[in-house]
Amino acid sequence: MDSLANLQPGQLIARGTARHLRQHDFICLEEFVPTSGLRVDLMAIGPKSEIWVVECKSSRADFMSDNKWQGYLEWCDRFFWSVPPDFPTELLPNDTGLIIADAYDAEIIRPAPEQKLAAARRRKMMLKFARNSADRLRSFVDPKPSRLYT
Repeated sequence: MDSLANLQPGQLIARGTARHLRQHDFICLEEFVPTSGLRVDLMAIGPKSEIWVVECKSSRADFMSDNKWQGYLEWCDRFFWSVPPDFPTELLPNDTGLIIADAYDAEIIRPAPEQKLAAARRRKMMLKFARNSADRLRSFVDPKPSRLYT
């Protein structure tokens, strides 16, 4: 059975987007929590420590129900929407980036404006990204670790 059959539409978009960003030397984590109460679909770290947030929207209804996206802006240098080819892109704010994606690849249609993070926030996000990545990787080796450290 194809593993893609088990993914939701937004996850398929995230997959293609992450694949594309990897071609630009960005490493992505899905479902990243920059701070309590926020969860971004993709956080991407670039080769020069750039931090991008990408929100994946599969439909008009999915976009219209998102009322937290502006809170993500303070946690990244650039903010993008990633949507499927048939998405009504006129709904998306013009001052954000736009990526068109499917499960296999993507294309950056409109670059996002840059709003550089403060050094302290960038350091905090880089450390959180690294720790989160290591923890996820560790869970493949030891899916039920003992909680020696809390």
